[in-house]
Amino acid sequence: MPEVLITGAEGRIGRVLADGLAERGMSLRLFDRVDGVPGAIVGDLADLSLLESSMAGVDCVVHLAGIPEEAPFPDLLEDNIRGTYHVFEAARRAAVGRVVFASTNHVIGFHPSSDVVDERVEPRPDTLYGVTKVFGESLGRLYHDKHGIEVVAVRIGSFRDRPATERELSTWLSHGDSVRLFAACVDAPQVGYLVVYGVSANTRSRWRDGAADAIGYRPADDAEVFAGEVSSGEAADRFHGGGYTAPGHTGGGF
Repeated sequence: MPEVLITGAEGRIGRVLADGLAERGMSLRLFDRVDGVPGAIVGDLADLSLLESSMAGVDCVVHLAGIPEEAPFPDLLEDNIRGTYHVFEAARRAAVGRVVFASTNHVIGFHPSSDVVDERVEPRPDTLYGVTKVFGESLGRLYHDKHGIEVVAVRIGSFRDRPATERELSTWLSHGDSVRLFAACVDAPQVGYLVVYGVSANTRSRWRDGAADAIGYRPADDAEVFAGEVSSGEAADRFHGGGYTAPGHTGGGF
């Protein structure tokens, strides 16, 4: 089994993945700025030397840490741009073979919601947050092409235990499918550089990519079973990014 380091292990996704990947028998190291798990490495993405030493002997880094929504640019610059650079550079120095990078659907947020999109569409980020994830995907491309690190960029959809809005009937990523997806990203042989959409097997999904089949990701959940329970608050959204595309959007949502 591979040795895996998870950054942001105390975040919403990190906690689910730490439990789920451990149940699959993976050997995990947990890294977070919050001292919340016994045995976890407590540190900040600003500390390049600590990241490098934390990755010694690691086969794969699952990079979840950072700001997960819109925020003031100075904060995004520190955590999502400088911090992501430190993760990739530490992985290079520590000879890590693969990085799984938590990107977001908001890198393509301004594509019209009527369009079904794949991993080849041009980035159209809907926020400064989305811009930082475009940076991360491009950085991963560079570190693969120049340094040979295998990279999977996961454009995460709406990560919840169940969908809450009409938009999320297409964008939902269940907790169970998130574990299946990231396990496939870690275990798949010879991924090179891939972009995959982090989404469940939703009947209404508007995202398609070939990478899911390439890595053996088989989602099991469909948001449609909750269709009678969700609100219709975003029924009129024009773009894939939903409320993130609004000029006044400052944070929150998925």
